Amino acid sequence: MNPDPEQKTSKTHIGCAPTAPKSIAVGLVLATVGAIAFSGKAIIVKLAYRYGVDAVTLIMYRMLFALPIFAAMAWWASRGKAALSRKDWLGVLWLGFTGYYLASFLDFAGLAYISASLERLILYLNPTLVLLLGLMLYGRRITRPQMLGMAVSYAGVVLVFGHEISLLGREAAWGALLVFLSAISYALYLVYSGEMVKRLGALRLVGLATSVACVFCIVQFLVLRPLDAAWVAPQVIWLSVLNATLCTAVPVLMVMMAIERIGAGLAAQTGMVGPMSTILMGVLILGEPFTAWVAAGTVLVIAGIFVFSRSGK
Repeated sequence: MNPDPEQKTSKTHIGCAPTAPKSIAVGLVLATVGAIAFSGKAIIVKLAYRYGVDAVTLIMYRMLFALPIFAAMAWWASRGKAALSRKDWLGVLWLGFTGYYLASFLDFAGLAYISASLERLILYLNPTLVLLLGLMLYGRRITRPQMLGMAVSYAGVVLVFGHEISLLGREAAWGALLVFLSAISYALYLVYSGEMVKRLGALRLVGLATSVACVFCIVQFLVLRPLDAAWVAPQVIWLSVLNATLCTAVPVLMVMMAIERIGAGLAAQTGMVGPMSTILMGVLILGEPFTAWVAAGTVLVIAGIFVFSRSGK
């Protein structure tokens, strides 16, 4: 789903890790593979667009195949727990709408216009958006090192965006705006999900909210498209199955298992391989150009987020 929502939710709310060397090594492998798998989502979406499918239909298929997995996750995490109150259900509906449905749809729509590399760099700004929302909504202070990290990261995105808009024109601007709005939507989810995570637990909330988002995406297709629009190329079906499993559900579990072993901070730093893996897959699989502009922008974004994350501890 978007912006990679599953990954960030699990990073935020699971406790500290044991320090056994074997456990740390396993955790690092899980975090690395999970980050790479999450990054593959953009590549699969770009491949599917080559078969003439639109964002509404494509995200419907992704969520249709992901729904049984996330419903099973919600059921498993809910065993022996108290039933949700009406307030809890309203919260799950709201978080599922903003954090997974809207963020994912905007991300898919934006990928129709921009490269997978630029999309990943924009989504990687999510921690800075969470901090800015905290400032606007709750008056939380931003430190100078955090401001420096944010400035460096945004400079990197602007650098890549400037190069891409010179090639694609207005389409690149529209696509970048959609993906940036996706990142904002998921940042809103993170800002408002803290209280519910404490009550329901991370795994239960992720399972319920993503299940709700799956239903939203399926209903959206039924409302906006005729049923015969579901007839797509067989390649789109297989790519959607791959997206729902390998690039959505599997990485969620891998990253959560990694955090249990190495902690959220180290898992987040390991996740910095995500933008690099997206760029590499974009070059090798999609044939996207790897220019000096992309390289410089990527270095700036990763360096800025690293400074930002370290200064926030």
